[in-house]
Amino acid sequence: MDTQLLKGKVALVTGGSSGIGFGTAKRLMEEGAFVYITGRRKEVLEQAAAKLGSNVKAVQAD
Repeated sequence: MDTQLLKGKVALVTGGSSGIGFGTAKRLMEEGAFVYITGRRKEVLEQAAAKLGSNVKAVQAD
């Protein structure tokens, strides 16, 4: 079901490169949000962003 409830919204997910954070980012994107994911490891963040697609931006942060 593609409801796009969050179309035009922006979300920030800390720890978005793996686990629950990655799953949360994925779900938010499925609902139409643009998502920023943060994490400590730049390489892992970039890999996660590549898996998620074009509606995401990875930001290294601690």
